[in-house]
Amino acid sequence: MVLNSCCNSCHKYDVFGADEFVIDSYKIRQGKLSILEMEGHDLGELSCDMMQEYPDVIAEDDILNIVVYHPKRQDIMEAIQFVNKSVGFRVSNGQVEFPDIPPVKVIGLSLEQARQKIQDFYQEQIQDIEVFLSYRDRLSRKVELTGAVGVPVIPVDGKIRLYEILAVAQVPNNANFFKSYVVRCGEQLPIDLYKLMVQGDMSQNIVMRGGDRIFIANPSDTTVTLMGEVGSPRAVNLPYGFMSLREALVSAGGIPFTGNRDCIQVIRGNLQNPKIYVLSWDHIIHLPNDSLLLMPGDTVYVSEKPITQWNRFIDQLLPSCIGFQTAYGAYRIFAD
Repeated sequence: MVLNSCCNSCHKYDVFGADEFVIDSYKIRQGKLSILEMEGHDLGELSCDMMQEYPDVIAEDDILNIVVYHPKRQDIMEAIQFVNKSVGFRVSNGQVEFPDIPPVKVIGLSLEQARQKIQDFYQEQIQDIEVFLSYRDRLSRKVELTGAVGVPVIPVDGKIRLYEILAVAQVPNNANFFKSYVVRCGEQLPIDLYKLMVQGDMSQNIVMRGGDRIFIANPSDTTVTLMGEVGSPRAVNLPYGFMSLREALVSAGGIPFTGNRDCIQVIRGNLQNPKIYVLSWDHIIHLPNDSLLLMPGDTVYVSEKPITQWNRFIDQLLPSCIGFQTAYGAYRIFAD
């Protein structure tokens, strides 16, 4: 296979040079959506309506916190406060039930509209009463977060955006934004969290809706692998979805004297039909970092120098020869 040598069995696979690697690196620089497209996944584009704020209205199963004030009717104030402390005022079948007045339909109303409607109902029977209204809990108007976050649930109000949600969620600085994603109605949205959180690209800053789900990945969820003649073969984390080839080689301890610097291979794609690039050290030191980029799943393999293979063969052969000579010498002494 191509991992053994730059000139050994390469004809079995598609092999490309530095020019093709630079062209593909330009696609990688475009960000997550371009990388996913290279992997065969097309998430489409963000629609304009995802950026639009929307009215925040009361929904089914919202729990309201209601306070009333009357200068003389202490009994009503205590009754309302008792419900607040026990079960709260839950919206059921679009309406809320109260002591002393008929149920009030509040679904689809803003808090101010609902407050005024409830107060009007009360004032039909009791003058000088004032009503104050707020949300106690919102079961359907929430964003759920999983993975590397400190806050698992955050309510939405028609104005809060993705950047604010992630700021409140206590996302760690080293989070893997490439592997993280936002799901709405069961489908992953075409959002690049690296562009939003690291590069400050507000075109990714959508308005969040109730029921949205966000997953924040760990740094080690995407890697590239360095093998062969490198100082320390290992998997290197790619929290942003890409890394320069030079940086990856440095992370693995560089190329020792035993490595063939004219045969640095990057294997991309599945092993049944990989795309293989063959580069040299001259490319790495003379081309800009962002022209030689690795993407998740890449494997970098540095071949041995021919003399390295010979030296290792000799190193393996010598113990056997010495052992044979020692045994033969003992046999001669015994025979004599």
